[in-house]
Amino acid sequence: MKDSSQPPDDTSLLRAILPRIPNQPGVYRFMGAAGEVLYVGKAKELRKRVSSYFRRSGTPHGRTPEMLLLARDIEWVVTASEVEALLLEDNFIKESRPPFNLRLRDDKSYPFIEITLRDEWPRVRFFRGRHVPGNLYFGPYSSARKVRDTLDVIGRIFPYRKCRGVKPGRPSGSPCLQYFIKRSLAPCDARVTHGEYMAVVQQAIDFLRGRLGAVERGIAGEMAAAAVAQEFERAALLRDRLDAVRHVHERQAARIEGGEAFDVIGLHQGEPGANVQVFRVRDGAVVDRQAYYVDNAGGRDAAEVVEEFLLEFYWDGASIPPQIVAPLEDSVGVVALLAARRGAKLTVRAAKRGPKRRLLELARRNAELAAQAEAERLARRSTARIEALESLRDGLGLEGLPLRIECYDISNLGEQHVVGSMVVFEGGVAKKAHYRKFALRDVQGQDDFAMMNQVLRRRFERNVAAAGGDYDESFATLPDLVVVDGGKGQLSAAQAALKAANAAVDLVSLAKQREEVFVPGRREPLPLPADDPGSLLLQRVRDEAHRFAVTYHRQRRDADLHKASVFDGLSQVGPVRRRRILQHFGSPERFIAASREELERVPGLPGKVAREIYAQLHKTG
Repeated sequence: MKDSSQPPDDTSLLRAILPRIPNQPGVYRFMGAAGEVLYVGKAKELRKRVSSYFRRSGTPHGRTPEMLLLARDIEWVVTASEVEALLLEDNFIKESRPPFNLRLRDDKSYPFIEITLRDEWPRVRFFRGRHVPGNLYFGPYSSARKVRDTLDVIGRIFPYRKCRGVKPGRPSGSPCLQYFIKRSLAPCDARVTHGEYMAVVQQAIDFLRGRLGAVERGIAGEMAAAAVAQEFERAALLRDRLDAVRHVHERQAARIEGGEAFDVIGLHQGEPGANVQVFRVRDGAVVDRQAYYVDNAGGRDAAEVVEEFLLEFYWDGASIPPQIVAPLEDSVGVVALLAARRGAKLTVRAAKRGPKRRLLELARRNAELAAQAEAERLARRSTARIEALESLRDGLGLEGLPLRIECYDISNLGEQHVVGSMVVFEGGVAKKAHYRKFALRDVQGQDDFAMMNQVLRRRFERNVAAAGGDYDESFATLPDLVVVDGGKGQLSAAQAALKAANAAVDLVSLAKQREEVFVPGRREPLPLPADDPGSLLLQRVRDEAHRFAVTYHRQRRDADLHKASVFDGLSQVGPVRRRRILQHFGSPERFIAASREELERVPGLPGKVAREIYAQLHKTG
């Protein structure tokens, strides 16, 4: 159901909707003026839960007041049960990613370890992105470094193939270095049977699942069988592998008798976010600890944060243990959903006593310490940013802090693909949503000054247009300081553009060679030390503008190369081979200059085709 209304001055129209909301289980959504979803929640009793947002008693949590100010409508869906409401809520959140719902820090895609069981000869590799049905995933991990460290350990212990392709091997057909240093069984050269290879992959899977005891027993059995068969070299390799697994196993100091497998979830709730610690216990040993920072803009209570975290953390992962120890009392809905996802029974409960209770308290204490460390780190960063802005204000003689800084740069190679960039820093932090690109087409020759003038002129013309209705948030906001990449020439061009636009904005230029800062009306650069916090901030802003401009320049150049290029005249070179050639050489120029032997080394390009391409290139010049 839905009730629409005109934007109110307060929450009175939202309150008017409350009597029409049923008091049944379901999901509610606060909607914005443009129909966007601001927040999704679930409730056993919808009207009671939604009404709680409008109570005047108590202190609102998180950014709830901001959410209510933006809300223009309330939608709801009645469900048959609380479990169904929980699943529907999770689906709505995944679909629309509301800004006021719980999010893992930066809402980034956390890394996994993927085992490509769909391949005939599976790989074990670093992975981000949408999971492929049929493959096996371990994670999510809290950092890419943790994934790579884990892959490094198991890659030294288990000799699965390390090559990247779907099919094992190199174009030459000979084994790679990994085989000769005993880290691959070389399935590419038929030096191992498929069954033997899959046994190694299964051992790696058991290792990642924390079943170190089972891995030890399996390798010990293989070693004994090899010794009986007098395959002493193989037995020695298995002995070394067994020693490596035992070494890892012995390092697991925190142990629980009984060989259980479970996860422990520790939470510390702060304002406006939270820290969650995950302890993974396998075969009675704590085999891993992962930390996650959670944005809780909607101000959900601790139980709701844990509940939503469990769904976010486990829903796309493969390793759901039979037991989760978490500070959650009423967990019927979560248990039902995760058990269905796991395909087996599952318990989620808060331990009351014994070793599990101690682990739960340890995880909570780690979460508290991590939250404190994060708060201190953010405070230090905030202090450093303010100091840099104050130093910049004093060094440039500005009236106030340059809270919004815009920096401009030009990137070109000859007269082709000339582009300009605009990057924005607010409060000393990059605001990438306000970055803008400019394609320059009507500047004759390599006139950097005219190019800079055009970019500034177009930007501040858009400021006037935004005031008149052609709204763009980035152009509508005037900067406190404009920075241009270059010397006095670029500064003069930018000054002329600002004067033509009647823009009263402070302006400086930053020359790369000596990091000299120029201001209008002064012949000599300002005496700002290169290591001054304000100077370092200017350099960071300038470097970001340069990076953004170069990236856009390459995008336009590559797009034109795909439209019309040297490849157009070559037979047997379609889009796929063109892409492989460019990926291998990096540029058309390097491709044209390549020798025949270099062309033959392009992955996926048959030798005969490579020789024909070489002949066509040199025949046509």
